[in-house]
Amino acid sequence: MIGLDECMKLEERSNDLLAIGELLVDMISNEYGDYLSDGYTRFFGGAPSNIAINVNRMGIRSRIVSAVGEDGFGTFLLNRLDEAGMDTRGVRRVNEATSMVVVSKSKGTPVPIFYRAADFQLSFDATLAEWLHNSKIVHFSCWPLSRQPARETLEKVIVEARKHGVLIGFDPNFHKMIWQPGEDGAAYVQSIIPQVDFIKPSKDDADRLFGEASAEEHLQHFLALGARLVILTLGEEGALVSNGQETVRFATCATKVVDTTGAGDAFWSGFYTGLVKGYTLREAIKSGFAVSAYKLKYHGAIVELPALGAIREQYGLEEGERFA
Repeated sequence: MIGLDECMKLEERSNDLLAIGELLVDMISNEYGDYLSDGYTRFFGGAPSNIAINVNRMGIRSRIVSAVGEDGFGTFLLNRLDEAGMDTRGVRRVNEATSMVVVSKSKGTPVPIFYRAADFQLSFDATLAEWLHNSKIVHFSCWPLSRQPARETLEKVIVEARKHGVLIGFDPNFHKMIWQPGEDGAAYVQSIIPQVDFIKPSKDDADRLFGEASAEEHLQHFLALGARLVILTLGEEGALVSNGQETVRFATCATKVVDTTGAGDAFWSGFYTGLVKGYTLREAIKSGFAVSAYKLKYHGAIVELPALGAIREQYGLEEGERFA
C-alpha cells in the first residue's frame, strides 16, 4: 500500500521522468463552441511531451520518447522541443503524417477529433532501454497502447520498469475512437491497471472505461482491478484519491478557467515534480492541483511555468510540505 503521508523512495538515477507516447499538433478553435469556429490555432501537444516540458520547467529532469512525421508539423514540434531545452534524440521521424487533434476551446472537458499516423510508430530500441533504466519514473497514456507497434513497445517498457525499480504512472485517457474497429480497448486498458503504480483517470475517462457510474463507484472499479493509487479527478469538484485503505477528497485550487486543454497534463506535472522533490503523496497531489490551476488561466496545453515552489506559494500550499 502507498501511504498518502509517505514520501516515495526513489532510487538515484541520472533522469527523473521518462515520458513515452504521442507528440501531436493540437488545433484549438479560436472561439468557444462545438466546432463552429471560423478559425483554429496550432499548438504544441501530446500529453507525454507536455508533461516532460512542464516538469523540466519546474525543476526536475525529463526525457521524451515519441515519433513525428517527416513533414512541416513534425518540424514544428521538434523546434518547440528544442526551444524548451529538451533532448530530441528520442523522437523518431517516420514516413507518416504527424498526428493531430482538433478540439474546441472549452471551459469544460473538450471533445477531440483524432487524426493519427506517426505517433504510434515506436520501437524498443537501445536509446529507450538506456533511458528507461536510468529514470526514476516512466509515464504513458492510452495512446501508445491503442496501436501496434507502440503497444508491444510499452508492454516491454512495463516489464523492464518493474525489473529495474522504475515507478510507473499511467493516464487511462481511454477514447474508443483511437482503437482499431472491433477491438475491446476498454478491456485491454483494464488489464494494464494492476501493473502500474499511479493512475489518474478523470470522471469522463472512467465513464468511457466502465460505463456511467458515480465517482465513488468508479473508484472501487479501479481498486478492484488492483490499482495501487487512484487519483480520480472531478473537474471543479477536485478529486477522490484512494490507496485501497484510505480515501480522501481533495479540493481544486482553480479560481479562473480560460482553457481546459492540458489541465490534466499540468496536474501530472505538478504531482511528479512534487514526488521527485521529496513531497509526501498528499502534498504531491496538492502540487498537481496548484499547477493545473495555474495552467487553466491560459490558452493551450503548454504555458510558461515557474518553479514548483513559486506555484505552491501562489496557491498557499507551503504549509504542510514534508521532504524525504
